[in-house]
Amino acid sequence: MFRKYSKLKTKNLKLFVFILLTSSFLNLKSQNVTNRILFVFDDSYSMYSIWNNNTRIEVAKKVMGEFMDSLKNVPDLEIALRCYGHTTFFRPERNCKDSQLEVPFAAAKTNALKIKQRILRLEPLGTTPIAYSLGEAAKNDFPPCDNCRNMIVLITDGIEECGGNPCEVSLMMQRQGIFLRPFVIGLGLDLKFMDVMGCIGKFYDVSNEANFRDVLNLVITEALTQTTVQVDLLDTDKKPTETDVNMTFYEAGTNKVKYNYLHTINTRGNPDTLILDPNLKYDLVVHSIPPQEKKNISIVKGKHNTIPVDAPQGFMHLDLEGVNSNKIFPATIVRKGGDMKTLNIQDFNKTEKYITGKYDLEVLTLPRIYMKDVEIKQSSTNTIKIPASGSVQFSKPEIGYGSIYVDNGKQVTWVCNLKPNLKGETVYLQPGKYKAVFRTGFSKETLKTVEKNFEVKSGAVITVNLF
Repeated sequence: MFRKYSKLKTKNLKLFVFILLTSSFLNLKSQNVTNRILFVFDDSYSMYSIWNNNTRIEVAKKVMGEFMDSLKNVPDLEIALRCYGHTTFFRPERNCKDSQLEVPFAAAKTNALKIKQRILRLEPLGTTPIAYSLGEAAKNDFPPCDNCRNMIVLITDGIEECGGNPCEVSLMMQRQGIFLRPFVIGLGLDLKFMDVMGCIGKFYDVSNEANFRDVLNLVITEALTQTTVQVDLLDTDKKPTETDVNMTFYEAGTNKVKYNYLHTINTRGNPDTLILDPNLKYDLVVHSIPPQEKKNISIVKGKHNTIPVDAPQGFMHLDLEGVNSNKIFPATIVRKGGDMKTLNIQDFNKTEKYITGKYDLEVLTLPRIYMKDVEIKQSSTNTIKIPASGSVQFSKPEIGYGSIYVDNGKQVTWVCNLKPNLKGETVYLQPGKYKAVFRTGFSKETLKTVEKNFEVKSGAVITVNLF
C-alpha cells in the first residue's frame, strides 16, 4: 500500500501482518505433508514511517531475519519470498504491478538464509498492490505438488492502494479451496482501519517489536500444526457467554507462565481462537473473582480444541446514599461467604464482576459495616447502598488521649482512638449516636476525664468540643 508520505503522518497507518493460509487438503496422500510458506513482503515507501523509535522497515528486517533463523531446522518445510513496492519509485506515478517472486521455493534449511539476505538488501520505493500480489502468488509461485499445504504470510503496513480488492481475492480463493480465512496482525490499528481489513481475516494486535516476534511465532505454530484452541467460559446455562477476563496458561505442574490472554468473544459471537504449543500440558487460571482453575489440560494436535471452564458471573455495585459532602469513599473487603480470605478490595461508586454465589462484605467505614450472604446472580447487578458518612471535628484544649464509641443507650462499642499528638482532628463517622471520651496528656487525675455525647447525620458537619 502507498499513500503520499504527508498523508501517512496525518492518517497514521499502522504496521500489520496478515497470514493467508492456503491448502490443497483434497490432494493429501500421506501423513508426511510438506508445508510451503510464501512470505509476501511489503517494501513500499510507507515502510520508512517511524515505529517505536525506529522505521517500520528496519524493525521488519530485524524481526524477519531472526524469524528466518528459527525456521532453518523445521522439518518438511519449504519457504519462498515475494516482494512488492521494491523496484519502482512511487513518483510521478504508482507502478501497480511492482511485485515479483524473489526467492522461489526450496527447503527451509536452504532458503532461510537466502530470504534473510534478500530482505536485508531491500529499500522501500513504491506502492502497495496487495490484491495483485496475492493473485500473482496464487497463480504462479507454488509449483505443482500432490502432498503440500500452501500458506501465504503477507507482511505490510497498510491497505490496498492500487484499486484492487484483497477481500474479494481472499474470498474467491477460499471458495475455490485455495485459501483458508487469513489472520490479521496489526500495530495500533484504529477501529476504522481494522474494519477495512476485517473482511480478510482474524486480527492480532502488534504493539511493539517483541510482540511482533511472538505473534509471528504463534501464527506459524498454528499454520504448521493446524492446532487451535478456544476457552469456553460457561454461564449458569452452560453457554460460553462469559468474556473479558484475563487467562494464564502455566506449564502443567509448575509456576512457569507460558501464555497470557485476555478472553474475547469474536465478531461471530464465539470465543476467540488461541494458539498454544500442542507439545505441552497446561494448568489454566481464569482470573475472575474468585479465580477459576483447570489442571493438566492436553492439546490434541491437528484439531480445534475446546476447553470448557465454569465461570458464571454477575456484578456488584457499591453506592453511597445521601450527600457525600466530605468526598470520602470507603473501600470494601469482599470475601467468599464463610471464608476469611480476602478476594477483592472494591471501592464505592464502582462495579466489579464476580463468580455467582454468596459473599461477605466488610465496609471500611467508621464504624465497620458487616454484610453477610450478599448474593451475586448470573448477568445481574446487586447494588449495595450505605449512607454517606458525616464529618466530626474534634476540638481539644490540649493534646491528650481519647476514643470514640458507638452509644446505643445500652452499651458502648469502641470505634477508634483519637490521635494523642493533635489538638484538633476530623473523623468521618457513619450516621448514629456516639460518645467521645478524652483526658489531656498533662492531667494526672482520672476524674478530669471529659465525656461528650453527639449524633452524626449523613453528609453533615459537626464540631465536638472536648472540654
